[in-house]
Amino acid sequence: MALFLQGPLETIRRLPANLARIFEDARLKRLAREADRMLDQEIAVMRRNGTRESYNGVFFLIFVNLAGFILSKLFGFAFVSRFALPHWRPAWYQFFTSLFLHSSWNHLSGNLFFLYIFGKLVEEEEGAFGLIASYLICGLGSNIISLLFCPGNIVSLGASGAVFGLFAVSVLLKMKFDLKKIIECLILGQFVFQQVMLEVQLSALGPLDGINHIAHVAGALVGVVLIQLVRKANRGTK
Repeated sequence: MALFLQGPLETIRRLPANLARIFEDARLKRLAREADRMLDQEIAVMRRNGTRESYNGVFFLIFVNLAGFILSKLFGFAFVSRFALPHWRPAWYQFFTSLFLHSSWNHLSGNLFFLYIFGKLVEEEEGAFGLIASYLICGLGSNIISLLFCPGNIVSLGASGAVFGLFAVSVLLKMKFDLKKIIECLILGQFVFQQVMLEVQLSALGPLDGINHIAHVAGALVGVVLIQLVRKANRGTK
């Protein structure tokens, strides 16, 4: 009888260890699946960030602005007069080409500094195409509005209107319910607000020292309108 019961008793005696081994294997498999899932997510984020962190859009715009400045110095007044925006008789393409011309190195370097900073912020959220489209749309809008409200005997050139548009776009893109985004929005927002309010005050005095302050304000307003339209369109497609 003792010999007969030895097999079942031994099985019962080993049951806790066997069950523990089974549960341990299940836990390890669950952990392995979770690790695989997290690894896949990290790879996806790295791939996405890899395309964004190259900042192709920012450097493309910087390159075109530098090229426009070099060409204007090589070919002089004839080149500038052809591609800048004369308010008395503008050609359609000058609304765009004037966004890549600058009157001096100080004019260019200041715009490139803010284009690099705020352009990267926009490209992080919207990619290279979104950045370039925002630059062109804000710049076009600032040129149209300044054409309507500025004297007809001036010439507009420079990226300032487009850059002020990127100011507004970058802040609005950061307005999300996320602690890091909120902090970024507050830091950027106070700077952008101060800059825009200063330009509003100066624009009331008209062009000063060759600076088109109306174009700056207009670019920021166009940036706000652009983001609102994009968000409305996105809500309509959901």
